[in-house]
Amino acid sequence: MNEAELVRIDRHVKQWLHASREFILNQMQATLNVSQKTSRRDLVTNVDKENEKLLINKIRTFSPDSQILGEEGFGDQIKNTKGWVWVVDPIDGTMNFVKQRDHFATMIALYIDGESVLGYIYDIMHDDLYSGGPSLGVFKNDQPLPKPENTALHDGLICVSGPLVLHQKLNLPAVVEQSAGLRNYGSAGIEIIHLLTGKIVSYISYLKPWDFGAGKILAESLGLAVTTVDGRPLDMLSSDFVMVATVKAQQDILPIIGSNV
Repeated sequence: MNEAELVRIDRHVKQWLHASREFILNQMQATLNVSQKTSRRDLVTNVDKENEKLLINKIRTFSPDSQILGEEGFGDQIKNTKGWVWVVDPIDGTMNFVKQRDHFATMIALYIDGESVLGYIYDIMHDDLYSGGPSLGVFKNDQPLPKPENTALHDGLICVSGPLVLHQKLNLPAVVEQSAGLRNYGSAGIEIIHLLTGKIVSYISYLKPWDFGAGKILAESLGLAVTTVDGRPLDMLSSDFVMVATVKAQQDILPIIGSNV
């Protein structure tokens, strides 16, 4: 795909995301309809569902032959990565959206034949849109984003999913102990933004495709490592324990996790 076509797609996706943000902000003025998916800590709202429908409708109008993987199930049942595959997370960090009205993101990714093309993470409340891919580069609000410093684990803060630390999974308490400190923001998109901007050196969590689809594209485009926690390549259609990190931090973390996966 040539650069002109990438720029054309990029322009359309940004328009969709700005319309999505306007929809979310308007809906936040009304009472949310909140329900549980799998537990009281796994929430979905009417805004998640309607925003996914909004974005999927725009994608289908723009590219009718594409496959779409959406968190709330309004897309397709995808069995393979052939052709254009869009990955949509309408509100990443729904608990934060419900409880804080902050620290949540909308994410879109485009893969073609399994290859990374374009990724988008939109920090809705701060109106910061991170976008790009391996061919275009990575941007924050259309300004080029420099590669984060390749900082080692010992010198950087890390984000780890709370339950993994609380239940002492994957030897992660030892990983935290070796770092400069632990942070947790409750949204994969927001935490990956912190990686893209050099505020942390690693993010580890159990993630589904819509959680990591956009972040994988942006992080790898900036030279960050995106793998399973034991260093294997990440299947974009699978759910797994995922590590996004600077190369140095990844090299520090892998021996600590070792055979604990």
